[in-house]
Amino acid sequence: MFDFWWRPLLVLGGLSFAALMVGMLFGVNSAVALLLVGLLAYLGYHLRQMAVLTRWLERGERDGMPQARGAWDDIYYGLERQLRRQKRSANKLTAVLERFEHAAQAIPDGIVMLNGTDQIDWFNPAASRHFGLDDASDRGQFIGYLIRQVPFHDYLAGHNYSEALVMKSPASRDVTLSVQLVPFGDKRKMLISRDITQIELLEAMRRDFVANVSHELRTPLTVVGGFLETFVDMEHINPVDFRRYSDLMQQQTERMRMLVEDLLTLSRLESPQNRLQESEVDVPALVQSLYQEAQSLSGGRHHIELISTAQQWVKGNPDELRSALGNLVSNAVRYTPKEGHISLYWEARAGEVFFRVRDTGDGIEAHHIPRLTERFYRVDRGRSRETGGTGLGLAIVKHVVTRHQARLMIDSQVGKGSCFAVCFPSSRLIAPVTVSAPALT
Repeated sequence: MFDFWWRPLLVLGGLSFAALMVGMLFGVNSAVALLLVGLLAYLGYHLRQMAVLTRWLERGERDGMPQARGAWDDIYYGLERQLRRQKRSANKLTAVLERFEHAAQAIPDGIVMLNGTDQIDWFNPAASRHFGLDDASDRGQFIGYLIRQVPFHDYLAGHNYSEALVMKSPASRDVTLSVQLVPFGDKRKMLISRDITQIELLEAMRRDFVANVSHELRTPLTVVGGFLETFVDMEHINPVDFRRYSDLMQQQTERMRMLVEDLLTLSRLESPQNRLQESEVDVPALVQSLYQEAQSLSGGRHHIELISTAQQWVKGNPDELRSALGNLVSNAVRYTPKEGHISLYWEARAGEVFFRVRDTGDGIEAHHIPRLTERFYRVDRGRSRETGGTGLGLAIVKHVVTRHQARLMIDSQVGKGSCFAVCFPSSRLIAPVTVSAPALT
């Protein structure tokens, strides 16, 4: 406090002393005149400095601080120091905001900042993709004008934001979003969106899976249960009828057993704990074995040929590969009409080797092909049941192929047949293992 007052007191004291000296020499009137002129000059100086400060503040300039002497020099020095401190704080705040904005832009979830009247202040790129927002034209717009869906308007007007809203993306009807409003500050809100398309798809697949398993098991259980009720009600059973009913029950029981085995196989393949047990698989010998099995399964009804030109072996699980490749072969035999042609190939091309099964069956329409490896997906349900399929074979093939870093390729034309191929990458190939004959003694 004293640092500020000593200069004004010194000036006023000096002026009073000068007036006293003048009064002693020239009289009281001269002393009063000198004191009055000195006070007016001192007041004018301060008023001028106040005017300079006011103009500087009105211009809002950070640089060009006014210069003065005395008490005003201390004032300007204090202001300059405050400005430097404020500038450092502003730089820190700007850096924090830039880091926040960069982090928000990298977040996969959409973020939209809304003001008190639900107008858009800011949004990140994910929100732009989710809602189709444009940074140049949509800032300051009411969010309800840009998302024109009744459920969202009801959610926005309901003021009950404890639960998220599931809705379709305004930018793409194929995308499902989970959105939630989070109030904060003075009537402000943050709209958070998350793409749950895959989650919804998996949930739908789970529901379909449970429904399909229930349906597949219900039919054989109904058949077996009906026959058992019939046997209970019959006092005397005709041996011929009993034999026929027993054969039907055995068929249905076998169907349930195959279904359960395929379900267990799928569960085992999908388990993270089930790591791939690898060894060196003699695929040429495996393909030869599958060729013989195909002939046995066909029973002479088809023309089957084997074209094996590659000698490479594959690093993988022999049981899983036999199951997957054998499934492709058995499908070709089951779905190819009598007198049709089935060709098995094991051949190398461009550093990769291919196992292909080509048939001259009825073929598959193009829109079915992307879904063939889904569980229980059937092109013709009635025909699949007639041939004894469980609807899980190609799903198992897909999992085995993926576990071996291979590719499953499907090509089919209606009326011309189908070709299923498994392509093994070069990283899975190994040279044929040769076993030397024992030396003769």
